[in-house]
Amino acid sequence: MSVFIIRRLLQSIVVIWVMSLLVFGGVYLIGDPIDMLINPEADQEDIEAAIRALGLDKPIHEQYWYFLANALKGDLGKSFIFSEPALQLILARAPATMELAIVASLMSIMLGIPLGMWAGLKPDSIAGKSIMTGSILGFSLPSFWVGILFIMLFAVMLGVLPAGGRGPTTEFLGLQVSFLSAKGLSHILLPAVNLALFKLSLVIRLSRAGTQEVIHQDYIKFARAKGLSERRIILVHVLKNILIPVVTVIGLEFGSVIAFAVVTETVFAWPGMGKLIIESIDQLDRPVIVAYLMIIVFMFIVINLLVDILYSILDPRVRLQDIRA
Repeated sequence: MSVFIIRRLLQSIVVIWVMSLLVFGGVYLIGDPIDMLINPEADQEDIEAAIRALGLDKPIHEQYWYFLANALKGDLGKSFIFSEPALQLILARAPATMELAIVASLMSIMLGIPLGMWAGLKPDSIAGKSIMTGSILGFSLPSFWVGILFIMLFAVMLGVLPAGGRGPTTEFLGLQVSFLSAKGLSHILLPAVNLALFKLSLVIRLSRAGTQEVIHQDYIKFARAKGLSERRIILVHVLKNILIPVVTVIGLEFGSVIAFAVVTETVFAWPGMGKLIIESIDQLDRPVIVAYLMIIVFMFIVINLLVDILYSILDPRVRLQDIRA
């Protein structure tokens, strides 16, 4: 295992370096932040002073090497808009995004696996067909439209849930969370469901396909021949074996839940990293954009490593040395 982890860490360093080149170069090309920061009526001397103050007067390769040297020290730059370290701004918003992503992922797992197994065990039943039809809708409907529909239905028409915002928070393990109070839960419910819909549909289809494949295997027939109860067969033998592909996808999708919560956070005014990156792109705040993207890249690498290790634990036949990213 140690050989595998060392090899993956070396690969990760190369990936992070390549991505830093692509991210920094791409952000450099999207526009000139001076146009957003300086008053259009400012004279040329003020404009040049602002360019020098932000370090934008240097060639792009010098800006990149300056960024890379500071990044190795844990400094991803200072926001042009807020005049605060970009990393600090993002980490301040991270708990809100992580809370939303974890709740959405738990919803998709706790509902998706049993519903998918039900649809796999009884594919011709009305319930099985209804579950699969619902999963198709979850894939097809755009999240921004569903979010607006949720707000119109539950907040405007019924008035049972808030339309947006995070609501009151409670300190838990040094972090501010909203799920520990009833009012906080009411604020997180709609955005979490909206974010979970696509993942829920994915888990349902994976669980259904895995169940239909496993249920006809010889070891299931042997378990029935031994006289094991159907409940034990399903909860132990079937569930354990369908979890291997499901855990792999859930682990990788958790990263995408965090990275692409931008739409949900914008629709529901959720004060997370996604809302921050939208504001930063709108204002061409380069340091925040680059820092956010680099954090997402690092997060995907770590999640991928953890998924590979967990995969080997679930299936002892898999050797970590043979896993490829």
